[in-house]
Amino acid sequence: MTAIAATGQATESPSFEYEKKGRWLTQWEPDNPKFWESGGEKTAKKNLWFSVFAENLGFSVWVLFGSIVTAMGAAGFTFLEGLGKGNPTAVANALLLTSVPTLVGATLRIPYTFAVPKFGGRAFTVFSAGMLLIPTLGLAYFVNQPGTPMWVFLLLAALAGVGGGNFSSSMANISFFFPEGKKGAALGINAAGGNLGVAQTQLVAPLLITFGTHLLAKDAAGYRFGITLAILVWVPFILIAAFGALRYMDSIVSAKADGKSYKLALTNPHTWIMSFLYIGTFGSFIGFSFAFPTLIKANFPHLTQISWISMVGNLAFLGALVGSFSRPVGGWISDKVGGARITVIVFTGMSVAVGLIMTALTMKSFPLYLAAFLLLFVLTGLGNGSTYRMIPSIFGATAKKYAAEHGLEITEAQASARRQAGAAIGVIGAVGAFGGFVLQQALRLSNINFGTMAPAFWGYAVAFLVMASVTWWCYLRSSFVTDRIPSLAYANV
Repeated sequence: MTAIAATGQATESPSFEYEKKGRWLTQWEPDNPKFWESGGEKTAKKNLWFSVFAENLGFSVWVLFGSIVTAMGAAGFTFLEGLGKGNPTAVANALLLTSVPTLVGATLRIPYTFAVPKFGGRAFTVFSAGMLLIPTLGLAYFVNQPGTPMWVFLLLAALAGVGGGNFSSSMANISFFFPEGKKGAALGINAAGGNLGVAQTQLVAPLLITFGTHLLAKDAAGYRFGITLAILVWVPFILIAAFGALRYMDSIVSAKADGKSYKLALTNPHTWIMSFLYIGTFGSFIGFSFAFPTLIKANFPHLTQISWISMVGNLAFLGALVGSFSRPVGGWISDKVGGARITVIVFTGMSVAVGLIMTALTMKSFPLYLAAFLLLFVLTGLGNGSTYRMIPSIFGATAKKYAAEHGLEITEAQASARRQAGAAIGVIGAVGAFGGFVLQQALRLSNINFGTMAPAFWGYAVAFLVMASVTWWCYLRSSFVTDRIPSLAYANV
């Protein structure tokens, strides 16, 4: 193929030129059409697919506890016995075990983002993939020790949180590879590929647990064997992801931080506005994804005894599946009509979906309950795509305004905007994931204090309407867009 050398001129070299140490691309100009068409697009897509694979496995490990806790009571762990009968203590313990990975993953997202400019996207993808071996191998060992206390599993759940940090490093890295007009779709695909890890774990893990009990017996030992299969199945894929990143991925020299990007991003009010909105979209997606198997088993225990439902993982995987596939759609639509418009519609619809969930619980209708949750998951996916599309647009517009006011070169302002957006992605992703922990804890505390999760759900409905209002107020009001950030009028936010 024709490629671009360090000078930026087209050459007949079969690949890009790299620095001597590592696969560092010495020049990267995705917004230059000639550069993009002469090999930049192919290289960007190569890195995207390897990033998707590694991030997908991160999500698979991150959500693993959400799929195995429903079987751990039958495997002989007393602190989860009676979960299928709605035992309040077992439900609370299950929600605690599923929320701890969310908390740790959210916390790790900030340092994981900062690591990309320091170590490079390639090296850090290798590291972050390799880290997934620690919780998987540890969990495979201790799940076969029936006397293991709950605190050990809480520690393992915390270690599984490393998978959640992969999202921010992957998104920040990929954001540097694509031109402005293609970021929404690229980030949507990258995120959706990761999000699909939730769905595949929630589908594969229950099937393997059921398979294990059929191979041995439907007793505690059989369940432990099935859980072990559901854990170890990811190990060979983790090894492949780490090797693939080492062998084929690249790092970008210009993606290194300029020393001011993170400070500017942290002091930019839009970073925190978007963090608040991302709590509603991604926080809801990941929080409900982790909790959905437990919610189904607690609210409709009789259904989990039906063999065809048990064989497909209690249908919980469908939520993460539709939410993952709708995410790139949200980014694609936002590229066309603007992320803020889609985000307002999404939050309004999410509030309606919560109302339908509560109606289903009142009617004790599982079909309506499942349909309402699937609607909620689709909307969270659309919202994840639309909010992430807003980030580079907002930072690009504010950078243009700043450049015009201070007489700076527009190319310099655009480069700074990309670095700030990359830094902001880490912060926003972390805060959004932390929202998933808050959501699960709200469900847990509502169940403990009120004997029902209804107060938590109605609180979500109100919060989603507030978030819709904030989006409109900050990014769709003509007076705000025109007076405060004039460039946003042309940014398709």
